[in-house]
Amino acid sequence: MRKAWIALLLASGAVTPAVVASPPAAMEEDTRRPPADAPYRNARLPLETRVADLLARMTLEEKIAQITSVWDTKVEIQGAQDRFDPARATAKHPHGIGQLARPSDRKGPGSPRVNPPRSIAESIAYVNAVQKWAVEDTRLGIPVLFHEEALHGLAAQDATSYPQAIGLASTWDPDLVREINAAVAREVRARGVHLVLSPVVDVARDPRWGRIEETFGEDPHLVSEMGVAAVEGLQGLNRARTLAPGKVFATLKHMTGHGQPESGTNIGPAPIAQRTLREIFFPPFEAVVTRTGVEAVMASYNEIDGVPSHANKWLLGDVLRGEWKFPGAVVSDYYAIEQMAGLHHIAGSNAEAAKRALAAGVDSELPNATAYTTLIDLVRKGEVSQSAIDTAAARMLSIKFRAGLFETPYAKLADTKVNHSPESVALARKAAAKSFVLLKNEGGALPLSLDRQQTIAVIGPNADVARLGGYYGIPPETVTPLQGIRALVGDKATIVHAQGVKITEGDDWWEDEVKLADPAQNRQRIAQAVEAARGADTILLFIGDTEQTSREAWADAHLGDRASLDLVGEQLELFDAMKALGKKLVVVLVNGRPPSYPKIAAEADAILETWYGGEQQGHAIADALFGRVNPGGKLPVTVARHVGQLPMTYNVKPSAQRGYLFDTTAPLYPFGYGLSYTRFTLSAPRLSTPSINAGDSVDVLVDVTNSGAREGDEVVQLYLRDKVASVTRPVKELKAFRRVTLKPGETRTVKLTLGPHAFRMWNIDMQRVIEPGEFDIMTGADSATLQTVTLKVTP
Repeated sequence: MRKAWIALLLASGAVTPAVVASPPAAMEEDTRRPPADAPYRNARLPLETRVADLLARMTLEEKIAQITSVWDTKVEIQGAQDRFDPARATAKHPHGIGQLARPSDRKGPGSPRVNPPRSIAESIAYVNAVQKWAVEDTRLGIPVLFHEEALHGLAAQDATSYPQAIGLASTWDPDLVREINAAVAREVRARGVHLVLSPVVDVARDPRWGRIEETFGEDPHLVSEMGVAAVEGLQGLNRARTLAPGKVFATLKHMTGHGQPESGTNIGPAPIAQRTLREIFFPPFEAVVTRTGVEAVMASYNEIDGVPSHANKWLLGDVLRGEWKFPGAVVSDYYAIEQMAGLHHIAGSNAEAAKRALAAGVDSELPNATAYTTLIDLVRKGEVSQSAIDTAAARMLSIKFRAGLFETPYAKLADTKVNHSPESVALARKAAAKSFVLLKNEGGALPLSLDRQQTIAVIGPNADVARLGGYYGIPPETVTPLQGIRALVGDKATIVHAQGVKITEGDDWWEDEVKLADPAQNRQRIAQAVEAARGADTILLFIGDTEQTSREAWADAHLGDRASLDLVGEQLELFDAMKALGKKLVVVLVNGRPPSYPKIAAEADAILETWYGGEQQGHAIADALFGRVNPGGKLPVTVARHVGQLPMTYNVKPSAQRGYLFDTTAPLYPFGYGLSYTRFTLSAPRLSTPSINAGDSVDVLVDVTNSGAREGDEVVQLYLRDKVASVTRPVKELKAFRRVTLKPGETRTVKLTLGPHAFRMWNIDMQRVIEPGEFDIMTGADSATLQTVTLKVTP
């Protein structure tokens, strides 16, 4: 009877992974090992046929195994020296393992300082041992899907570390983001891993939120373009959702509203109206889903209008799968399903939470099989349908088939020559240099010259440490700013150094407790720094964050959000002490969030924002300070003067920011802002036509001239405003941009095209339309310095 059922399933031709029929409930499960020529093993058959055949052979327990993962409990399947133990795996997971999280670590969550990661060779040996057991020792021979974190480089031993996402956003260069993610994919795939939990396309609109560093900033269009580029780099341009060599599947996260949590605290409620969701937070997810073949989407921790995302049928079903036609898998954020019972209290038990998550469309529980294992009993009791399990399992199995895991489950140590290659190291340095934003440069304080012998004081808590930011890897080498400066300067100048202050007692991102350094000891350090810098001609002051002062707050005992935007500890006192010496004072910001620093903005001679610049940050910072490269990055966020101004974004509604008594609504630095060592002149925008029909496109042309003496980069930014609409519209919205490099005296005409999508809006009836009328087309070098032309859109 079972063979007849399989034949019927295969012959129907209508079976898809999204909707899979189940065998009759009374049918006995066949637990025999399938023959070697079973259809699901045949790579020549259509994917849908292979999935249907495999599902028809699986027991309920085997299906549940495919929609769950292992991380915290990996120690239970390991033996001596943390090696994989097949016997323990069989005892613990007799029905197989669907996913295994982060094979690069030995024991699951924990700091690499106390939980040393595996070497490349050890990691590959571990992956291959797991796959050998899965393929040869489990009944169906289903290989395991491994996933890793790879936000700005593989978060593993000896991987290349690139600038943190907020820094990559500052490049305003999607091609560079695509290139970096392609390099990341090669390193990940070489270790036998086929899925990464990246990129983050949350639109970040609250700098108190510690995870802002993981994002591409505050603007939906910028985040969309960077997100699309990241996925194309990881997966390739193949929208058929099959992996070429050296590629990995991406996981788009976190859907959604995550970037503006209540009070700026991670996983807090997102009290966001549907219109704001559709105008601000949905666009990056929609762009990636509709323009790429992204394989997975991760739901967000937060609730929207009382419904946590992992239980939100409208969000994951109606919008993601319905409106955007997403065909891939929805995976949970770590521990998020059980949080519906323990944190959100919309379920009385893990079983009830699992039932709600599955019904909402969450296909896989990460990182452990905690809630979804209860689905076995729920199916047996008739509370959850077998077809719902089949649909989720089919989606997860489809990833394995698309990845080619059934044909090539093993990694080869020889393939790891791509790991931390000279090309990757050079790319990391290039990316860091392109991410820097020059915020101030009074009197040509930068670049520094080495034409005469001088003394340069390199001062500050971030001067002699390479800060990598959260979800970091452990590259074979890192270069601190002090090391980079010394390497560049050589004997052409005298370099003196002092720490100045210590920000926090520790700097381990994983460590729960964050303890500020002792103020009294810091003031002693300040006195030492004053003596060190007293004879200097120039002071380079490196201040900002540590990985502990801006990070993901993933537990009550592991916080990372802030109630203030001010610099932490005695850093401002250090600045005052350096300023009092009367020397040329250049401030270099090393941070993951845009801090508030109005005093520094007013009194420093120059300010260079470098974010967390990756492993080669020291060389790149030295290159920028001494003019070997010309900073050309632009801010992907608005910098507020203080926390009382929040929310502070450029794309506000007309009624916002009327004014304050005794204060200003003006930001410290506007979105899109950034200076250069050369001067650029931008013409007023010209339109290819003064009027278009709704649904047509228009070209916008801007002449850009480098009127200075150095080669440099400018980012031409195009903003749009709907002058009169049926609902309120932002005062400006970024719709296009392009970064260009110009030689001294060179002029180039930049053409930016506005297609129909640029003019769409959600009208008063919540319909997406293009309303005829007049639109201001504004172009310039930042969101505050713009020239305008009017375009008429007719019905």
